[in-house]
Amino acid sequence: MLDREEYIEQTHFFRVYRERIEENIPAQEILAVVRDEILTTTKLPMAIDFLAGELSLRGRVSEGMKRLAHYFTPFQTFIMSKAEEEGARFDIRIAVSILEQLAEYMSGSPTVQGLFMYQFECLARNRLGYDFGMEAVSRDPFYSPEWKDWILKIRPQLGMTDFAEMLYVRSQHRVLDVRRQQNDPHYTPGYPILFEAHEGRIAKANVGKDPLYMFAALQRQLGYPRVPRPKPSRTSALFEPQVEQRFQRLEARLGLLEQEAKGGIDLQQLAPKDLFRVD
Repeated sequence: MLDREEYIEQTHFFRVYRERIEENIPAQEILAVVRDEILTTTKLPMAIDFLAGELSLRGRVSEGMKRLAHYFTPFQTFIMSKAEEEGARFDIRIAVSILEQLAEYMSGSPTVQGLFMYQFECLARNRLGYDFGMEAVSRDPFYSPEWKDWILKIRPQLGMTDFAEMLYVRSQHRVLDVRRQQNDPHYTPGYPILFEAHEGRIAKANVGKDPLYMFAALQRQLGYPRVPRPKPSRTSALFEPQVEQRFQRLEARLGLLEQEAKGGIDLQQLAPKDLFRVD
């Protein structure tokens, strides 16, 4: 795990990267400029130099992130690589927003549970695939061996077993339920408990439901980080009605000028239909 100042600078880096991508600035130019904005007491400027070199050589930022495995986590590399795939539907702006939000969360007071739920929701909401995605999640250095084992264990079960139920089974809330049902205050499961009682309670309430409802409940109740979403497409008119009418009149006038330049204006298009009718 990196120092807090590294995550703070990563947050700024990914935010600037996203904002300038939205301005259609080339990635090579973004890396060249943003480097000077980063605190030089961190390792990020050197990482940016390496990313710029790999981008020039291989054409992808994710290739450089992959070779900097001691600085960028496998999950960060996976997210960027999915956005840079040939013909990818995963928007690069969403990918960088995910990395920005992740770095911001890690710069605060992150929990293992909050990190896992954020990473899992990123995979689920953007349909990035559980096979390679969960493998990348499991290699995050923030997780203990018990967490890594559980993540790899549930990987082949995703899509076939209710995710909320899998979470509930590994929660303290289930332990309390079993103790109450069996009237055994000393009951202890034979596997590690990974989630607290409040996470387990929310998971139990969402068994059989869309996992997105559980994600939203965890964010509301426990302050888990929110996963960036695509901006909704425009539903309103691009221009005000009065402006739109002016454009239509201007378009009609341009059409008349084009007809005049081609040899004259066809008056039949402007006059009433029966004006030129011959009885």
